[in-house]
Amino acid sequence: MAEVSTVVQQPPEFIEAAAKPYLTQLQQVTGGLKEADLSQIYGPQYVAGLGALTQQAIGQAGGLGAYAPYLQAAQAATGPTAYQAYMSPYQQDVIGSTLQEYDIQAQKGLPTLAAQAIGAGAFGGGREGVQRAEYQSASDRNRAALQAQLLQQGFGQAQQLAAQQYGQQMQLAQQAPALAGQQISALTTLGGLQQAQAQAGLSAQQQLAQQQLMQPLQATQALGSGITSLIAGYPGSTQTQTQPSPTPLQTALGAGATLAGVYRAFS
Repeated sequence: MAEVSTVVQQPPEFIEAAAKPYLTQLQQVTGGLKEADLSQIYGPQYVAGLGALTQQAIGQAGGLGAYAPYLQAAQAATGPTAYQAYMSPYQQDVIGSTLQEYDIQAQKGLPTLAAQAIGAGAFGGGREGVQRAEYQSASDRNRAALQAQLLQQGFGQAQQLAAQQYGQQMQLAQQAPALAGQQISALTTLGGLQQAQAQAGLSAQQQLAQQQLMQPLQATQALGSGITSLIAGYPGSTQTQTQPSPTPLQTALGAGATLAGVYRAFS
């Protein structure tokens, strides 16, 4: 009597015993990852804020406009009347004293004219009068020229002082923001180093949080890799199941049922 065989391939029992809890653990781990709050890992708490030095640099940015008062002072030193602010307060006193001394010296020349007229026998005459008039006219011209020279000298000095003031204020207007910029640049550089150091610490904390979140999955994956290696190394056992062949009566009944079906189909 012929027999029918069925081959069943099954893994070793110890592999099957390890695989079942592995699948349960994998489901639990992946479910936990889906429910994890990712804001605790990728949130803004891991972005370094501005340090004290950078904030100080930002606070001093207003110093870049420190040129304004110096520029205003420079502008005040220009224009047709700017020299007046730089005129010496003693100029009129100096001019007055100088002209007074000049008048004294000029008067000293009159006796000489009188003596010359007496010597020439023209004292009190028209000739002496002409000489006196010419002397006085020349003295007045010289006096006016001296006064103009003193005024021009004071005006030139005032203009020079105004020009110096303009140059000094313009130089300060350029230097003030430059110095402020240098200080801001130094603070910004140091602040950048400070912020980079703080960011490195936060990045390390973020990486640790990521590792802590992924560690169960990584451990489960390592377990799955081990089980897969075991399955490859142990192909499993083969089980054969045999069943007896049908009896002649079962075969005849089957054939009869087949013929009856055919007869009904053609009737």
